[in-house]
Amino acid sequence: MRSDRVKKGLERTANRALLYGTGISPSVMSRPFIGIASSFTDLIPGHVGMRRLERFIERGVASGGGVPFIFGIPGICDGIAMGHEGMKYSLASRELIADMVETICKAHQLDGLVCLTNCDKITPGMLMAIARLDIPSIVVTAGPMISGNYASRRLSLVRDTFEAVGRFKNNKISKEELEAFEVCACPAQGSCQGLYTANTMACLTEALGMSLPGSGTALAGSAKKERIAYESGVKVVSLVRRNTFPKTILTGKAFDNAIRMDMALGGSTNTVLHLMAIAKEAGIELKLEHFNEISAKTPHITNLRPGGEYFIEDLEYSGGVPAVMKRLKLHLANLPTVSGKTIHQIAQEAKIFNDDVIRSAKNPHHKEGGIFVLKGNLAPEGAVVKQSAISKKNARFTGSARVFNSEESAMSAILSKKIKKGDCVVIRYEGPKGGPGMREMLGPTSAIAGLGLGESVALITDGRFSGGTRGISVGHISPEAASGGVLAIIKDGDKITIDLKKRSINIDLSSSEINERFALWEEPEPKIKKGYLARYAKQVGPASKGAVLS
Repeated sequence: MRSDRVKKGLERTANRALLYGTGISPSVMSRPFIGIASSFTDLIPGHVGMRRLERFIERGVASGGGVPFIFGIPGICDGIAMGHEGMKYSLASRELIADMVETICKAHQLDGLVCLTNCDKITPGMLMAIARLDIPSIVVTAGPMISGNYASRRLSLVRDTFEAVGRFKNNKISKEELEAFEVCACPAQGSCQGLYTANTMACLTEALGMSLPGSGTALAGSAKKERIAYESGVKVVSLVRRNTFPKTILTGKAFDNAIRMDMALGGSTNTVLHLMAIAKEAGIELKLEHFNEISAKTPHITNLRPGGEYFIEDLEYSGGVPAVMKRLKLHLANLPTVSGKTIHQIAQEAKIFNDDVIRSAKNPHHKEGGIFVLKGNLAPEGAVVKQSAISKKNARFTGSARVFNSEESAMSAILSKKIKKGDCVVIRYEGPKGGPGMREMLGPTSAIAGLGLGESVALITDGRFSGGTRGISVGHISPEAASGGVLAIIKDGDKITIDLKKRSINIDLSSSEINERFALWEEPEPKIKKGYLARYAKQVGPASKGAVLS
């Protein structure tokens, strides 16, 4: 065992003394040492319930014959960080999380690992570390939040708080309703209630085979989630004893399965960045074109918020990820999972309890997957759009550019009602390098939707979108403005066309006109010149390759 390097032999006398100082008994020194990377924090509703899950994982590890050691991993709540400089740190924290898990596991030579996670960048960061370390590992996601409720109406965070701001500004709801939504939208622990980034990544972790069946949608605070936590603790010791390593699970075909699941669910566009980053750590190259190839062959069969009206709890009650696997079984590779069962076994055993929440391939919401990759003279290296959250009548949109060099300036114009039907809001210098940190634009897209402009105004950016974004929203435009992308030379009034059928995004300028404008363009000064984000901006790669550090 790896832990023998710190606990066996005469020369490790002092090491053992320090381990005994933690309270463990000599009788368990020969057992596998299992790390529990817990991202518990009082700052994130999706993580506040993790203390109890830690106990169940500990019990499982001990029951399985291992020795559990909990260590802390930081986390950021994207919703709380949204709309100000805090969001610059969100994507950047993914790399820190991966590095932190690697550091602790390597420094203490742990034999196995359970990652207790939930929210947006924490789950992919932990999966990146698992792929990098390649020690027996399992992921426990802490689960989604139950829906809120006000006046017998179900509520979700994005639709009923972020978008409610625009509706209030447009006199569509009263101050009393706005205040009630604020208090009632998030009634308990858990990740936000729709198919936003946190819940999408939880489902994809299960599809990759790195979580036990049911983990992706089992509700936060439920006994089911606690049982999954316990069984994960037991199972990880078994993985250690059988030398089952992540590299045997995180194969190229496993990523194909995850992408197909993503397309069927209509998940967050952020998953494109995250799957590419995790795959890179696993030694597998994923290209943007691969997402389009799978999307073209995968029907979109669930319609959860933000694009639809169902909640993640509805997916759970309808059979969860295993039930979606059942629908997709013929298109999924039959691969091993940490549970010991194969993907096809899990799919075969699953039950589907609601044929509308999880539709068949013969009755999809869309014939193709939820995410498209667009290319054109505005994004020669690619851009990403959640087509499942766009009205069919907007499959082709042409609008006049309204250009902003920051999220804040765009948000001010939107809330001041300076954006009109037919506009294409352009938010630039918010990419991985230019932001730095590639902020999410949920505030502007939600305000547009709340003002009733969701089907008549587009928004494009080199930044990202929350999984909660809906409407004509194109992100991850690459190259980004700060790296000399065409986004940098757009002017107010330029005509921009987004065509989902052609998978294209173009500006109505000739090559010579683009070159003439670039002759006058100067690369901007870095927005941040010290600290972690300054280092991040110098090292981060393009969104088209997962925004990973070099």
